[in-house]
Amino acid sequence: MLWLALHFPSLALDVCARGVPEPGPLAIASSPAASATVIACNPVARNRGVQAGMALAAACALESGLKILPRDAAAEQAALERVAAWAVQYTPAVSVAAPSEVLLEIGGSLKLFGGLSQLCGLIENGVSELGYGVRLACAPAPLAAQWFARASLAVKIRHHDALRHVLEQLPAAALGQPPQIAALLDDIGARTVGDFLRLPREGAARRFGQHLIDDLDRALGRLPDARAPFTPPARFAAALPLPAPVHEAEALLFAARRLIAELCGFLASGGNGVQRLRFTLSHEDRDDTQIVLNLVAASRDPEHLVSVLRERLARLHLASPVAAIMLASESLTPLPARSLSFLPAPEEHAETVSRLIERLRGRLGDEAVRGLGLAADHRPERAWRACEPGHAAGAGNHAPWVSRPLWLLAAPRPLDESAAVPCDDGPLTLLAGPERIESGWWDGADVKRDYFIALTLGHSTLWVFRDRREPGGWYLHGIFG
Repeated sequence: MLWLALHFPSLALDVCARGVPEPGPLAIASSPAASATVIACNPVARNRGVQAGMALAAACALESGLKILPRDAAAEQAALERVAAWAVQYTPAVSVAAPSEVLLEIGGSLKLFGGLSQLCGLIENGVSELGYGVRLACAPAPLAAQWFARASLAVKIRHHDALRHVLEQLPAAALGQPPQIAALLDDIGARTVGDFLRLPREGAARRFGQHLIDDLDRALGRLPDARAPFTPPARFAAALPLPAPVHEAEALLFAARRLIAELCGFLASGGNGVQRLRFTLSHEDRDDTQIVLNLVAASRDPEHLVSVLRERLARLHLASPVAAIMLASESLTPLPARSLSFLPAPEEHAETVSRLIERLRGRLGDEAVRGLGLAADHRPERAWRACEPGHAAGAGNHAPWVSRPLWLLAAPRPLDESAAVPCDDGPLTLLAGPERIESGWWDGADVKRDYFIALTLGHSTLWVFRDRREPGGWYLHGIFG
């Protein structure tokens, strides 16, 4: 087995700050009380002199514009679980190790993703796109990988033979022992794991406790170290608080991109695509704003989802600043991987059309982009129906060889008549016809018409008819392209 540990050293800060590209001075406090201390701060705050462990009063004295947020342990746990759900796309064996780690068993995934270095690079870059700072380490035992990651040692150890040698060089402080045990190790001069391993085993167990001996045995692979497997949820739902209210809709795209990246990893892990997703914009002083994206075809392409959302945000006016953004998947559809071909495949054209429709809907609105389908009615004005793009509304009654114009007028327009010949800026030449249509007697909208294809003096082709009911007359009903 081969374990990859993802350690998040600034998780408390990242869950609050990853929603904006360049937050101002920000610090995370241990509690909302005035006597609390700073447990983490971003680089902007550090450049102003703020440090972890500093009292809040002292930090505010150094930087008057410091934004202080209380630590949210529940949000940190939720973030670890979402990262774990995202990581299932690389291996099904994922475990959450609170409070700041996620473990992946990647032994069976190396060949699929091009080797250990390639896989580690993919995961590291992907976690960075989610907005988290991460340290990676790889070892045959999960606890050893955790210790290396906590010590910022980006090792990639694949065999037990090399594990003990590298583990012996690890500082004893990386073992994460209670303060009294850490102080006792320092008192006896055990600065590294190797120093401790050279102590008599029975004496060390009596002095430091059997749990430390067992931890070292697990790290060395001498004892089993079973980890609880993570089970992804059936639906994706995530919330991202913003460190400062956002006043412009388009500025929300950065935070939304973080959530979409998490969503697409979640979808890839289950072989699914999303066809309907909902963004909820939370305001401090008014009801939430809902943005629902209805896709023509299921997708898990982050760039496509971002492009559709960008169009929606471009026409959204915020009546109140946004304090948080939430994303939930409402309709999941199986979306298996597709084999690539040398020549363009027909499904690629259909996918391109679907994406165009979705971007147009994002910009113009769902109701502004409709499909057309045939209906079972001989009357031309009733022979079509508006429908969802890509979904035919039925089958028509006319024969496939009957010519119909692409442009049908909303209502027939009367034409002048001269010597029994219809005129439209001059007499028309009848090229074909008549095609008689008599229908609709059962619903009170009956028609009796003889249709002709006519040519104007300007060589435009029209679709005209003569009304056989009283008082009769000629009408223009369509224009051929």
